[in-house]
Amino acid sequence: MINRNFTQTAPELHLISTSPMDIPKLLSVSLAALPYLDYIHVRDKQLTAKDQLEVIQRMLESGIPLGKIVVNDRLDVALATRVANLHLAGHSLPVDAARPLAGGIRLGRSVHSVEEAVKAAADGADYCLFGHVYDSSSKPGLPGRGLAMLTATANACPVPVMAIGGIHPEQTGEIIRCGAQGIAVITGLFQAPDPAEEAYAYRKAMQAAWLERR
Repeated sequence: MINRNFTQTAPELHLISTSPMDIPKLLSVSLAALPYLDYIHVRDKQLTAKDQLEVIQRMLESGIPLGKIVVNDRLDVALATRVANLHLAGHSLPVDAARPLAGGIRLGRSVHSVEEAVKAAADGADYCLFGHVYDSSSKPGLPGRGLAMLTATANACPVPVMAIGGIHPEQTGEIIRCGAQGIAVITGLFQAPDPAEEAYAYRKAMQAAWLERR
């Protein structure tokens, strides 16, 4: 059953933490870009549940709102911290297994094809994160899946589709015009000389394309 409780009214900007985790860098970039960010993902396959709890506590102590924090992979950590957002990867619990336990948590799923996105939505995902769109330093040696596949996925999927992978501000407009309802970035902000200025550039480009599309 598709969960339609989360209506998309504006484009979303997601920040994904680096792996391995650099907590001081995560905090500094997140706080600098915070006015322009919708969500900040705590993602690192090497983190234990205890580690994730400690990272989230540091984020809260630094002033990052709980509602902007996304736990990746660990449903137990999401429930323990009472965050409103959980993102599942391919190695995580299946969406249909997590959905009954997650209650009102906003549940996302990483996908790499039209078929995966449609299934995730049918299983109860509230949004899908499609990637990687362009060649990305996070996926060395793997070519991007491209705008045509992003468009097909966004058109077929009944829940919002976010895009990830090598996206810079100058490419953000075409991503939104392809049907994506947001973007996620890693190096685009973590390697930016001025994360606040770069996040503003992403937000401005997204909003302009969103208004065109509407």
